[in-house]
Amino acid sequence: MARFTVHRGAAVPLRRSNVDTDQIIPVRFCTRSTRHGHADALFADWRDDPSFVLNRQEHQGASVLVTGTDFGTGSSREYAVWALQDYGIRAVIAPRFGEIFRGNAALNGLLTVVVPTEVVESLWAAATADPVTEVTVDLERLEVRWLDRTQSFTFDPEIRRRLMTGLDPIAATLSHAEEIAAYERGRRTHLPLTS
Repeated sequence: MARFTVHRGAAVPLRRSNVDTDQIIPVRFCTRSTRHGHADALFADWRDDPSFVLNRQEHQGASVLVTGTDFGTGSSREYAVWALQDYGIRAVIAPRFGEIFRGNAALNGLLTVVVPTEVVESLWAAATADPVTEVTVDLERLEVRWLDRTQSFTFDPEIRRRLMTGLDPIAATLSHAEEIAAYERGRRTHLPLTS
């Protein structure tokens, strides 16, 4: 998993709330067993509309998705995270996320940032007025910065540590292999082993 510390990029304003995982990537596209190759299926049912925000030239290359409340609700499909990442999205900012989506995002290195609705609206306004406005998502300092504004956010400390080190849960556990082995050596021999 790629490390996430600080990301700077343009924002794309997705002015919609209650975006579920079937809208992020319809189930008919969830047929591959790999994490890659899903960018074309991102928001597939909305991409036929030339005015859809991801189709607009001024937002091409944006890497921070700013959206309304309850993003990523619905089914637990991990493909939703993979499609966003394949498209080039590194962080999603919203007032609230679907819990399972947020967990899948953390496991795959996609940062989800919860901020108040008025902050989302300010980011939408900035990205609409000037699509190249740089947004900084800083996991080290727990801040989102744009124009002359700074918004702090909170994040689960353990997931933050894993994202900043680039370790998924298995790699994080394996980083303690020596300690686990030492513990097992110190146990009484009649007890079951964990390996």
